[in-house]
Amino acid sequence: MLKQKAVSGKSSRLLRSTPFRLALAFGLLFILAFLVAGIITYQLLKRDLAQALDDSVRETYSVVASTYSPADIEDLVAAVAAYARLNNAEDSIFLLSGDKGKRLAGNVSPFAAQDGLSTIESGDIGQKGDDRIRILAGTVGGNRLIVGESFAETEDLERIALMSFGWATGGIVLLACGGGAFLAARAQRRLDGIERAMTDVSAGDLARRIPLEGNGDDIDVVAAHMNQALDRLSALVEGMRQVSADIAHDLKTPLNRLKMTVEQAIEQGGRGEDVRPLLIDAREESDRINATFEALLRISQIEAGARKARFRPVDISDIMASVAEIYCGVAEDNGQSLDFAARPASPCMVNGDRELLTQLFVNLVENAINHCPPTTRITLALQAGDDGFAAGISDDGPGIPEAERELVFRRLYRLDKSRTTSGSGLGLSLVKAIADLHAARITLTDRHPGLGVTLVFPAQQG
Repeated sequence: MLKQKAVSGKSSRLLRSTPFRLALAFGLLFILAFLVAGIITYQLLKRDLAQALDDSVRETYSVVASTYSPADIEDLVAAVAAYARLNNAEDSIFLLSGDKGKRLAGNVSPFAAQDGLSTIESGDIGQKGDDRIRILAGTVGGNRLIVGESFAETEDLERIALMSFGWATGGIVLLACGGGAFLAARAQRRLDGIERAMTDVSAGDLARRIPLEGNGDDIDVVAAHMNQALDRLSALVEGMRQVSADIAHDLKTPLNRLKMTVEQAIEQGGRGEDVRPLLIDAREESDRINATFEALLRISQIEAGARKARFRPVDISDIMASVAEIYCGVAEDNGQSLDFAARPASPCMVNGDRELLTQLFVNLVENAINHCPPTTRITLALQAGDDGFAAGISDDGPGIPEAERELVFRRLYRLDKSRTTSGSGLGLSLVKAIADLHAARITLTDRHPGLGVTLVFPAQQG
């Protein structure tokens, strides 16, 4: 019983589905077009057969009439008699009658007929049945000559054509309905797969993906885009989970430190001691916490694409040169060197937000300055390629272990050796967010020693 209900439910759903309705609509249109074409073809065939019958009657009449010569009717009588003997009266009729209506030759009794082509019934000439006969009547040498052919052969051909058309129509109907139902069911199965996948995703199974047929049709293209969106959603959700865990872990220490500072200030204030240094420390700690949250908020805004409205054509070379000029003195004060070693002669224009791109290169330069020892050489380079521009920032410092190169882009992630230095662990996360916003590919490589950061920006379109 349950199985019957399930089958009934599936059938009912298929009948209501858009693929089935589209298949039914196209099937009906195809059948209608076939019917119209068939009717037109049948009418043309019917007209041609009627014309052929008229031509045959005229030709036979002409041949018979040509045997007559003036003052000699014997040849005409003999010709009509010969044709009458050779042809059954049910198929062809021949009649030659004198001026008084007496039959001179033929296979039917004399009857009245108007001159020219006309159609009579077999009963009009005393024959059984209701067959139609096409006749041509005229006067030859003062005698009445009538030649006719039955419609039986023509009607048989018409009947065969009509039956063939009927069987073809039935086959087309079955093919259209069966093929439409098959294609609709196949499309509906794929749509059901999409529905099941989205239902599982909405239930929390973010690893669920839509199965692809691999034939590259419209449903596959849509499913592939949806899978990409699900990949992005899964990555964002996982990122949010990771951020929540990182915030809980990394901000717990500064919040505890802030709490201890406030409690110490309360105790010293109760004893009448000066608490201003403790309040200053508390304020600085709260400023660092606020800065961390502001950086997280900015990364979220960038990832949401809110800054794309500010995109304009900007010169990457000009931005890198400005950053190198500003931070050259900072690097020197730290015992390091910073220079812009490779710079194309022509502008390197990309579509982007100048402020964010400046922030990107500032973060990378500051990261190198803060985490590299004195005597480190920091180099900026820019190269133009066929499909964009490759911006590189490299140093000969300690570098980043290969196992941690992908992790450094996570929010609040810090290398163990960097935890003693100032910072929130959001600098490279911001760099990654800005790079993604500008459709730039970012890679980290080992320079033995040191670290190389390469960003490939697509060139400005148009």
